[in-house]
Amino acid sequence: MIRKLLISLALLAAAPAAAEPLANQLFAAAETPSQQPPMPYGAYGRGCAAGLVQLPESGPGWQAMRLSRNRNWGMPVLVAYIEDLAGYAQKAGWDGIYVGDMSQPRGGPMNSGHASHQIGLDVDIWALPAGRLNLSRKEREQISTISVGTADRMSVNANWNPSYAAFLKLAAGDPRVDRIFVAPAIKKELCRTATRADKKWLQHIRPENGHDDHFHIRLKCPKGASECATQKPTVAELSKNGDGCDETLDWWFSDDYFHPKPAKKPQKPTPRKKTSREFTMADLPSQCVAVLSSP
Repeated sequence: MIRKLLISLALLAAAPAAAEPLANQLFAAAETPSQQPPMPYGAYGRGCAAGLVQLPESGPGWQAMRLSRNRNWGMPVLVAYIEDLAGYAQKAGWDGIYVGDMSQPRGGPMNSGHASHQIGLDVDIWALPAGRLNLSRKEREQISTISVGTADRMSVNANWNPSYAAFLKLAAGDPRVDRIFVAPAIKKELCRTATRADKKWLQHIRPENGHDDHFHIRLKCPKGASECATQKPTVAELSKNGDGCDETLDWWFSDDYFHPKPAKKPQKPTPRKKTSREFTMADLPSQCVAVLSSP
């Protein structure tokens, strides 16, 4: 199916952009990884990945969820990190972790859900601590995670307990981690309970709405991955005091955030940026064509 779509892409190269095949359809159709050396190409939200490996469906302290999505693929460094992450969770008092989406077999844009997760360095970890680690494939499709934030997004809820903070601290302290996206209320709670002398790890915890029921962990570009776009700005650059427990966090709870003033109309209209589900192959790194066409 991939080869047919690539042929279509070549035939339509001279056609208007709207007629070109969408990259998310091409990558979603790839059921296996490329037979190439592991390499992330491009950015977390605009790229693809060669030579990805599959996280086993189950392992010591973890289970991959929603297997029907075929999104439990990642760079070797990500798979190794998840295996270690299960140990961090157990040290924090959890029985284990439920692993959500990683990447598709060849990375790239997805036809539903994430705008990122495109280069094999992102993983979602459910906020639901593993209750059982022998779930069947069917059960993994039916069980759902839990939220640890209140409906008004102002604080954590009764599901939250100190084990979450302990887990996130261990997860963020791993040198492979670039940042971990959590709900702003979670970041606020972590800032409130962390000691003044022990806040450096919080610079890796980034507030972002939509992350009250899972933790989105993003790894740094691996050493030697020359085609991988480093995340900018760095986490340390996002905060004046280095831990993010300042006005950059307060904004998420302000009237300016919940009731923003209408933006001034630009003097000159600017073209709307494409979303990840509107990308064509021309919007991705040139190497992504070879990633798709590889056996």
